[in-house]
Amino acid sequence: MLFSAVRRIAATLFIFTAVLVANAAAQDADLGKAPAGVVSDQQEVIASITARTDALQKKMEQSAEDDAGLVDIRLQLEQLSRDLLQSGVAFRPRLAEINARLEQLGKPPAEGQPPEPAVVTSEREKLNAEKTEINAVLGVAENLSIRIDRLISQITEIRRSLFQNLLTKRYQINFALGSEVADAFKTEMNDLYRTVSSWVRFVVSFKLKSMLAATFFALGAAAVIIIGGRRMFGRMFEPDGRVEEPSYLSRLSVAFWSTFMQSTALVVFLGVTYYLFAYFEVLRGDIGAMLWSLFYVIAIVFFVSRLGMAVLSPKLPKWRLIPVESGAARWLMLLITATAFFTGLDYFLSSVYQVLGSPVALTVGEALTSTVVIGVLVILIGLVKPFVDEEGHPKPWPRLFRYIVLTLGGVTIVAALGGYIGLARFVSQQIVITGTILATMYIGFLSSQAVNEEDAFVKTTVGRRIKRMFTLDDTTLDQLGLVSSMVINLLVLIVGVPLILFTWGFQPGDMITWLYRIGSGFQIGSFNFSPAGLLSGVMVFAIGYFVTRWFQGWLDGSVMARSKVDAGVRNSIRLAVGYAGVALAGLIAVSAAGIDLSNLALVAGALSLGIGFGLQNVVSNFVSGLILLAERPFKVGDWIVAGAVSGTVKKISVRATEIETFQRQSVILPNSDLINSAVGNWTHRNKLGRVEVPIGVAYGSDAKRVHQILLDIARGHPLVLKNPEPFVLFSAFADSSMNFEIRVFLADIGNSAFVQNDLRFAILEAFEREHIDIPFPQRSIRVVGDKQATPWPADDEQAEAEYAAMEQERLKKSGEETAKPKSRRRKPDPS
Repeated sequence: MLFSAVRRIAATLFIFTAVLVANAAAQDADLGKAPAGVVSDQQEVIASITARTDALQKKMEQSAEDDAGLVDIRLQLEQLSRDLLQSGVAFRPRLAEINARLEQLGKPPAEGQPPEPAVVTSEREKLNAEKTEINAVLGVAENLSIRIDRLISQITEIRRSLFQNLLTKRYQINFALGSEVADAFKTEMNDLYRTVSSWVRFVVSFKLKSMLAATFFALGAAAVIIIGGRRMFGRMFEPDGRVEEPSYLSRLSVAFWSTFMQSTALVVFLGVTYYLFAYFEVLRGDIGAMLWSLFYVIAIVFFVSRLGMAVLSPKLPKWRLIPVESGAARWLMLLITATAFFTGLDYFLSSVYQVLGSPVALTVGEALTSTVVIGVLVILIGLVKPFVDEEGHPKPWPRLFRYIVLTLGGVTIVAALGGYIGLARFVSQQIVITGTILATMYIGFLSSQAVNEEDAFVKTTVGRRIKRMFTLDDTTLDQLGLVSSMVINLLVLIVGVPLILFTWGFQPGDMITWLYRIGSGFQIGSFNFSPAGLLSGVMVFAIGYFVTRWFQGWLDGSVMARSKVDAGVRNSIRLAVGYAGVALAGLIAVSAAGIDLSNLALVAGALSLGIGFGLQNVVSNFVSGLILLAERPFKVGDWIVAGAVSGTVKKISVRATEIETFQRQSVILPNSDLINSAVGNWTHRNKLGRVEVPIGVAYGSDAKRVHQILLDIARGHPLVLKNPEPFVLFSAFADSSMNFEIRVFLADIGNSAFVQNDLRFAILEAFEREHIDIPFPQRSIRVVGDKQATPWPADDEQAEAEYAAMEQERLKKSGEETAKPKSRRRKPDPS
């Protein structure tokens, strides 16, 4: 029996050992294969990146004149650079393992020392060979990275040269250009007419139903926006001339929503029309390009005119956002609309000429005429005198604004007449488009400032709706207005800045690159600051904070309240859960932000000295708060006495405890004072307590009768406990009275004031019924002298007042007699 058991145990041990050996062998095999796999995999990745880099370099040479194509190539090269970086990072774990193993093996023995085992030498050689191979692959990757960075720099230089050539290229302007432009214009207009008429015949013959259906659906989409906007925003959609004094916030709201909704409806109509035309194959390639530029011009001109109408309001002066005169408002509206129209016309005609392959002279002549007209219109805008001074005379624009406008108009005209058509066209387009965007952003900032004012958000339509829906008070709505103001500013910057950059020639790829660089962060010393990581950390902390608060409420209101847990225990658990949740959310947020806590070790070590000296009271209060929450010598709702402070505990935090006195005064006591000093707790384990009512009776009263009366009064009160039973103490023989004291026990010591009050009223009634006097102190005064001493009257306050009046009368009479001078006869003046 014993032998069979031993045999089974030995067999089990043998099988277990064999399994361990097999696992070890498998691990060794995996370790032996892993390095080769990593190297071969990364070699394939680097070879693929090299091939893609070669292809992009050839494509870059072919797209030397295409700015958008160059941006796309740069984005692909930057992605290859990131892939290459990831390939290099893949070697780090294996290099760390090799270096660690080489340190364990140590250096080869020197000459004259005993040789090391052949296994160790072989392993060291394999590891060094593998390390050399990895370093070679990393060298190839580094060279490839340098090449990619060089290509990115070349793209940047090519794009800069393209932009400079666009602005600095000069065309010959002379009288011969006029006749050449006139002939080319006539020819190209005939070609345009033939192109458009052939397309119209094609549409009428084969695509009329599709075109009408597309137009109908586009009109329906625009109508939905207009009708929905009117129903949703109502009075904010258009100004009401019946309003006598509209507020500035109302004017801003009407200006914004009227411009935004109508412009959005038009853009939706044009966009849906173009999309459905393309979907139903109504458009040809040349017609599609011209139609797209026409729709773009219509949208820009309409938006500029609507914005000018909203800001200047020529027909309704009370709804203007800037205080200009009505005549000046009409002139400015006309000039602004004309400037936008000629800018759009220049853009549309240049697109048409590009599609038709028109001569360069026609493009130059058209751009020269348009830019000169735009420059003149801009100068006229700067010369308008829109304001009125105190005496009623016209007043021009502010000096800085006027000089800027006049300079831009002059530069446009001079550049166009000098032959720099690209520069003139660029400036004229920026005057309209960038100026419109800046004006819109300015209105957004004004709206934010108006919402930020006190009680402004409460009076808005949105504020009233939110108040009705969520039953919020005015203070909360005012704080919501502050948040709305910050959100408006942020949205204005997020939308406006990219639009301005687009109009200045930047491509969407540039924005993507900048966003990626901002997201990846930048180095400040040894600290890597990442705005995206910081934002993600803040969001994680906010989510953790609100989840913690929700869990606190659920735990306190659903779990502990149903379990009938004591209020003090509930408060302690709720606080502990809150602190733990916030701390955990903070740690996760720091980790999500990408902050390495090990970098803060030195700072924490330096701060520990300051904590030991300057923050010792804070730390003491913090530790004391933890002790109070753990030991619970008192809890929320207890009646405590701490020194001169007596009241109810309202809140226990880790730094201080809030106590509300019976005068409704909140007293904040540091936790260390409550730990290091004596604290009386009337309701520590229960609310049972004793109260006393002292009373004195006059000498000559029946003491036993008094004792019995007081005892009956105490026993007759409904809140006085029968066990322990009430007790009346004959406490002392005082100077003027025999002193008694009623001692009763109450189930709730919080009712002590009411019980004492009832007992005193009952004592007065019983003593009056039994003719028992309650004495008061009596004093007598003896005057030493010839006169016989008279006793001090019982009403000493009245006697003191009469005596003081007599003394004042006596002093007044004696003072008048002393102050009267003797009358003298005045001698005549000898002169």
